[in-house]
Amino acid sequence: MEAKQVDDVVSLEQQYVLGTYARFNIVLEKGKGVFVQDTNGKKYLDMIAGIGVNALGYAHPRIVKVVRDQVNKAVHFSNLYYNLYQGPLAKKLVEMSGLARVFFSNTGTEAIDGAIKLARAYGKKVGGENKFKLIAATNSFHGRTYGGMSLTATAKYRDDFKPLLEGVTFVPLNDIEALRNAIDDQTCGVFLETIQGEGGIFECSSEYLHAARQWCTQHKAALVLDEIQCGLGRTGEMLAYRTHGIQPDILTLAKPIAGGFPLGAIVVSDEIAAAISAGKHGTTFGGGPLACRVALEYLAILEEENLLEHVRKVGGYFHSELNNLLTNFAIVKEVRGRGLMLALDLDVPSKPYVNAALEQGVLMNSTHETTIRMLPPFLIEEKHVDKTIKTLKKLLKKKLE
Repeated sequence: MEAKQVDDVVSLEQQYVLGTYARFNIVLEKGKGVFVQDTNGKKYLDMIAGIGVNALGYAHPRIVKVVRDQVNKAVHFSNLYYNLYQGPLAKKLVEMSGLARVFFSNTGTEAIDGAIKLARAYGKKVGGENKFKLIAATNSFHGRTYGGMSLTATAKYRDDFKPLLEGVTFVPLNDIEALRNAIDDQTCGVFLETIQGEGGIFECSSEYLHAARQWCTQHKAALVLDEIQCGLGRTGEMLAYRTHGIQPDILTLAKPIAGGFPLGAIVVSDEIAAAISAGKHGTTFGGGPLACRVALEYLAILEEENLLEHVRKVGGYFHSELNNLLTNFAIVKEVRGRGLMLALDLDVPSKPYVNAALEQGVLMNSTHETTIRMLPPFLIEEKHVDKTIKTLKKLLKKKLE
């Protein structure tokens, strides 16, 4: 594509699309495996994977085959009727989570909104009208809908839209005493990301999660774990919380679940499910046959291609190589994360380094001001890690602004 045509694409968006995104000045056209390509033919190693969505990379042959077959049959029916794939997918999610029932949404933030409704319906059922308060962690990110934003602590996402939902308290992540002081018999739900993503890759400690579980049980509040970013294989485990030996009452999932098609899920216990009945929640598009069939194929690929072990292996190598940067560059403050959910925290703003990496043909993401976040496809190999580390070494030697 000629430069003028690229400029035309950018100009059209800038003129007609609501200005809610600060986009990079490239136009992506296609992808294959762990690489994407822009309209000028330049290839990029994708280490952010659509912010964790494209866990199987691009044009995975099994996903392509399923999509082609299903598009020839039906993309959408209605939730007035059954389809072939909601039930089997719900069964899979129930079995892997240890919970009981599933509601399919379109996105992660929609799943969070549904989880708020469920927590409040459950609270009213077991504690009456005054049991409506919610607790979330500082540095959290649960989405940009009204409900998700109300549980998101960072001021820049909230301030222009106040007043938000009432009854929300924020406590510092992993501060057990603060959580104990915040929760009481008016609390209906505690919302935690097992690993904070947008906030810079910070993980809940086992002690904190066990304390949250204990006090939610004691006060008849729902423990809600948001694994929209860290779940479904990203850490090398199917669900990140399972390594901590606790069980939530509500689990939210999305991002990689349907191979790039919009799909989210709320997975709940029987007790929570009993608090809501027909007509009290719904969606037009959630749980359609195309998205659910692709999600089943995604889960089958994880299992049959042994990708969780691969994530652990390559993720461990990646983590080790990032730690070498920590040792050799004073600008690097900390390495965080597990599996293929990793952060390189700097003592300067990270965005200039992400911008420079793009010029070098590597896509990464700047989050929480000083953090370079990496959420690559599960298919990356050590050679792709080496390319990323080589690029980072080159850039960290410079002072970028």
